[in-house]
Amino acid sequence: MRNLDRITNPFNDDKVIANCGIFGVMNTAGGKMSGRDVIEAMANMHDRGNGLGGGFAAYGIYPEHPEEYALHVMFETQRAREETERALQEWFRIGAQEPIPTRNTRGIANAPILWRYFVEPLQEEAIPPTPDGAIALTPDDYVVDRVMVINTSIDGAFVFSSGKNMGVFKGVGHAEDIGTFFCLDEYQAYLWTGHSRFPTNTQAWWGGAHPFSILDWTVVHNGEISSYGTNRAFLEMYGYYCSMHTDTEVIAYATDLLVRKHGLPISVVAKVFAAPLWQDIDRMPSPDRETYTALRQVYGSLLMNGPFAVIIAHQGEMIGLRDRINLRPLVAGSKGDLLFLASEEAPIRLVCPDVERTWAVQGGEPVIGRLFEGIVEPGVDRSAVYEEPCIERFYGHKGQREVHSLSGMRAAM
Repeated sequence: MRNLDRITNPFNDDKVIANCGIFGVMNTAGGKMSGRDVIEAMANMHDRGNGLGGGFAAYGIYPEHPEEYALHVMFETQRAREETERALQEWFRIGAQEPIPTRNTRGIANAPILWRYFVEPLQEEAIPPTPDGAIALTPDDYVVDRVMVINTSIDGAFVFSSGKNMGVFKGVGHAEDIGTFFCLDEYQAYLWTGHSRFPTNTQAWWGGAHPFSILDWTVVHNGEISSYGTNRAFLEMYGYYCSMHTDTEVIAYATDLLVRKHGLPISVVAKVFAAPLWQDIDRMPSPDRETYTALRQVYGSLLMNGPFAVIIAHQGEMIGLRDRINLRPLVAGSKGDLLFLASEEAPIRLVCPDVERTWAVQGGEPVIGRLFEGIVEPGVDRSAVYEEPCIERFYGHKGQREVHSLSGMRAAM
């Protein structure tokens, strides 16, 4: 055993910085899946976590509340709950509220008070006129603002999920135990993501587990964002405040800013987070070179430095992305209408033994699965050979080389 330790940990490091396990599955035809398979997939990657955090996001789980924001909130004290509920009654119409169902689970202890509220902004509060006649807040803007107020101003209260017809479930423990604790085997969703945490630079607490969420955007992440300070400062200029004490939070907020508020397509957002190297940009043909240069100049503070692999999801879409030099693993798989993303191939084959194909996601190239459209971006070099008709439709003949083409991105913008 000592000899094995010398090979696997030659410098006697007390942490494993390459760990964390991520998993995602989407039925692009909209079919619902039980959370049981996702729990099993995360259990397969048990050793990627150390029991200090796990969580899941599920989409399509509240069909009885399709137009209400589902606020999942954790409270450290009853006083925090009472203060939060007074604020919610002032800001929102509360259609329903209840404790989030849980069950006694070995390995899960010291859980906070967990509650969910289905709310709609009061019209006069959600769209207040501005003194200078500027464009008023949208309901989404208002919800984001109220979430930030709760998370930064009410001691002991944390909103950890705030989208419509979706929810985040997370806490301290192994991922499979968290899934059992939250009774996720009883939920049905068309899109699931999961995370097993191995914290390296931050403390383990219930709010710091993944996924991180704002509105219906969720992020699960394996890696370390060394640009966190720069990213955080940029986001604070736009009213996003990081209160969960972990670098992954900036990815969720940055995605919401770029897609919802700035109107960028997710394929362009991927090129902001994992931008091509300057030496590659210099070799691009015009006007691609000008477009990438502009992205780096305008959004340079949202470049995600450091090793990472992420699965980003929102209603109708799942995206996988790795850092541009492939320092963290991410594998994709597909069968029929199903798209899988995972840190390893093993959990994909566990839950889908007859998966039709698997492939390694290329650094800086997003995998995008879209509801009713299938796989619209495969996340690989465009010279790769594929048999999938939808991929041929997007990238032309098999084996054709198309490097850094942004025509589709500019059209989308």
